Amino acid sequence: HRANGNQMTSSGQLIAKSGNSIAQKSPYVGELHIEGEIASGTPQSADYTTYDQNWLLDMIDQMKNDPNNRGLILYVNSPGGSTNATDELYLKVKDYKEETKRPVYTYMADEGASGAYYIAAASDRIYVNRNCWTGSIGVRLSTIYDVTGLMKKLGVKAETIHAGKNKNMGSVTEKLTGQQRKILQGLVDDAYDQFVQIVADGRSMPVSDVRKLADGRVYTAKQAKANGLVDGIVLSYDDAEKQMKKNGGLVGVRTMEILHPTVSYGILDYLTGKAEVTKDGKSRVSGENEKSSEAALLEKLLEENGSYTLSYLSDIRK
Repeated sequence: HRANGNQMTSSGQLIAKSGNSIAQKSPYVGELHIEGEIASGTPQSADYTTYDQNWLLDMIDQMKNDPNNRGLILYVNSPGGSTNATDELYLKVKDYKEETKRPVYTYMADEGASGAYYIAAASDRIYVNRNCWTGSIGVRLSTIYDVTGLMKKLGVKAETIHAGKNKNMGSVTEKLTGQQRKILQGLVDDAYDQFVQIVADGRSMPVSDVRKLADGRVYTAKQAKANGLVDGIVLSYDDAEKQMKKNGGLVGVRTMEILHPTVSYGILDYLTGKAEVTKDGKSRVSGENEKSSEAALLEKLLEENGSYTLSYLSDIRK
């Protein structure tokens, strides 16, 4: 059946669309999933994987304004992602907690690293599966390639007209200067300092102690618990949920799993080649055929020229 324009599953889960009210008629704890790489905006159909930033922000606002909501539990399975999207969601969770005074818990499944841990720091308590990898407190800038040697070999010349000696900084067709390395390192360092402070505030730890842990490494569940990065190790999500309800005086209050209305592929996605059907009958996003020639490699790198992102993203994936 449908409620407030949303669809309810037979097991009582709520499939909620952005903009639709998720207000319930009885007390509940909202469960949201943060899965996949964290990125800004709302994904398009053929690009949709598991993460939708705008939808998550909307659902938290909906719960904040719902008098029957009694708390929020985040189910996390993510390596992190964009610094901007990470901080935006962190601030939204923090605002929910401070404005409502309701409990916020996080459960990490296989992985809750980098930006995912950043967001979890807004929680009252963090529980991890005993096989979880977490931490990875650090920041990175996308790889900058220097293809000047390859261009010279192929007889290709490039010139960019710009004003300001650092305006073309990071171009794959120009070597980085020492000053430019310092500029880029400054961007990374500022984002890193912010991450460290977020963890220090969320875990009630001295900044100096967090810095000792924040060298970018991932931690096992046992290591994270021993270092104060998480509150407990559990065997399953159900165990974390029980702990939340016991500690928050919410025993007997139902949990409402709020599900994303997963974007489906349309006929145009298949006709334009954005999506394809695999041999096992499943849909997936199409990928371009790999090209092995030097010219093709150069073309790919030039297409990415000057496009670099700061991210709280773990390179070590489980």
